[in-house]
Amino acid sequence: MDRKEFLNQVGIGAAALLAPVCLGGLAACGKSNTGVPEAPKNVDFTVDVSTGALASNGGFLVKNGVIIARTNSGTFLAVSAACTHEGTTINFVASSNKFVCPNHNAQFSSTGVVTQGPANKNLTVYNTSLNGNSLRVYS
Repeated sequence: MDRKEFLNQVGIGAAALLAPVCLGGLAACGKSNTGVPEAPKNVDFTVDVSTGALASNGGFLVKNGVIIARTNSGTFLAVSAACTHEGTTINFVASSNKFVCPNHNAQFSSTGVVTQGPANKNLTVYNTSLNGNSLRVYS
């Protein structure tokens, strides 16, 4: 076997070994928002707002994949809790009435609209209805 033939064989062998790794990497890169959970569908549950985080203005909690917030004016907001960038659970910042991802600082308005990236997809908004101390959150 001469040098040219040896290098040719080594090159073919290396290509055969690396092809699955390279192709697998390309396939993974083509997926968008890998690992980001989908927003909950068919949402319909109630929470007691007389105690806990929602008992006072500015509080928030996460339940069933939904973040429920009580604004400083006392109204309730409900949006999907997973940041649309990488799926981190977002927080509510009452002083600015917005949702913020603690991971990369993506920001969303009170209506779930992206106001600052890196997220580029809005949050899903859910309806709320207050009856006494019972807050219904639904699709």
